[in-house]
Amino acid sequence: MTDAAPLASLLVPAAIGGLGAQARAAGDAIRDWLICEARLSGDGDHVFAQFCEKLVEAGVPIDRATVTVTTLHAELSAVARFWVRGEPVRREAFAYRPGSREQYERSPFFHVHQSRQPLSLWLPTTPDDRFGIVPQLKADGYVHYFCYPIFFANGDDNGVAFATRAPEGFTPEAEALLRYVLPALTVYVEISAGNQRLNQILSTYVGSDPRDEILAGSVHRGQIKRIRSAILFADMRGYTRRTSSMEPEAVANLLNDYFDCLVPQIEAEGGEVLKYMGDGLLAIFRDQGDDTGGAPQSALEAAREGLRCIAVRNSEVSEVERFEAGIALHHGEVAYGNVGSGTRLDFTVVGRDVNVASRVAKLNKQLAEPLLMTREFADHLWTAPARIGAYAADGLDDLIEVFKP
Repeated sequence: MTDAAPLASLLVPAAIGGLGAQARAAGDAIRDWLICEARLSGDGDHVFAQFCEKLVEAGVPIDRATVTVTTLHAELSAVARFWVRGEPVRREAFAYRPGSREQYERSPFFHVHQSRQPLSLWLPTTPDDRFGIVPQLKADGYVHYFCYPIFFANGDDNGVAFATRAPEGFTPEAEALLRYVLPALTVYVEISAGNQRLNQILSTYVGSDPRDEILAGSVHRGQIKRIRSAILFADMRGYTRRTSSMEPEAVANLLNDYFDCLVPQIEAEGGEVLKYMGDGLLAIFRDQGDDTGGAPQSALEAAREGLRCIAVRNSEVSEVERFEAGIALHHGEVAYGNVGSGTRLDFTVVGRDVNVASRVAKLNKQLAEPLLMTREFADHLWTAPARIGAYAADGLDDLIEVFKP
């Protein structure tokens, strides 16, 4: 197929009543652009701004537009883009929290999702308590508001809304043109949201760097590469004993509080959390080129800040709610990539140096030290740590020299 127009024509089976030939041609051009050009753009803000501007050029008096899409994000429920004529696109993320649904149920989007029909509001005669947004729309000078549902194939409910300050509001032909281009907008939004969700899901469960590797094609067992990095192992002291009598939900809350003290510090220092193992955590800090000192220094700072965060938290809660951590640091070479069986793989790091780090983590409890590091790690630091001694470790022939800050 060499011409893009037939693609768009498949999306709307018949012309919408009230749409003249000139408006129909403008609508065809917008639909073709959405499907064939905008779809390939990675800049959603720019695409939405262009979409609104093209409608304005076609005679639709849009002064404000919003597109809202649900998201699979650990901390967010939806993301909205706002366009106001003459201003750059603004984005707003809606946090996932217990009371967020009440706000949604007072919105026009909830109404169109339930009715599965577009909503038209002539604002001068719309009661202020009809929807939560109505008073603000009136205060900003808008007189006519349209809200359309956008339903994805997976069942998700999304939507787009338009408002105008034009005294006559949206004319029947303007409304017909909006309806005419909406199926193509739905296709664009669904494709864009699908790509974004894939990125979000992978980032949530494997981390940003493994996500990039996976999306670049590293999805086959045995696809690994060697990297040099600082390795951080952390676990909670006495986890098994203290959780043996706890309800599962309480254990989950305890672990969330514990990881909240460690993970932000690791990420702030450029580390990658690769795995949670019960109360255990595995993270790496990659060497950057020939610089082998930056990664260990970052790992050490993340460990110190994590322990400091735990100390602050412990000072603010009761004794029974307190916890302690042991952190082990090592530096070496690891195999980074896919390990597993069949179609169930894990993107992780493996190798002798990972084993060394895990063995040092066991020495934390034995030596009653919250932070230990190996000779291989200590040699890269900018300051000299204190040597504690050399110790045997299960499965390793050589003694492990350990140090503390």
